[in-house]
Amino acid sequence: MRKILSCEFNLDTACVELIMEDGTLLSIDCTAVENEVANSMYQRLELDWLIYNDPLTYAELIFDDDLKKYLEVTGEHKLLD
Repeated sequence: MRKILSCEFNLDTACVELIMEDGTLLSIDCTAVENEVANSMYQRLELDWLIYNDPLTYAELIFDDDLKKYLEVTGEHKLLD
């Protein structure tokens, strides 16, 4: 995989944008990703947290095809008795 020089969330486009070492700009449409993989409000919240706080990890999970696995582990919330 090519080296990532920059990774940040663009609030105006709702995309995580990456600049690669060869100058390529990759843009991940976060709304489309959420619509495909998030099945609950809690999973969407988890993705939103990643997008705002750790966009590089968010992008790496997508590139490694681990986003669904990640949400299975972190997206489960149970009500307290």
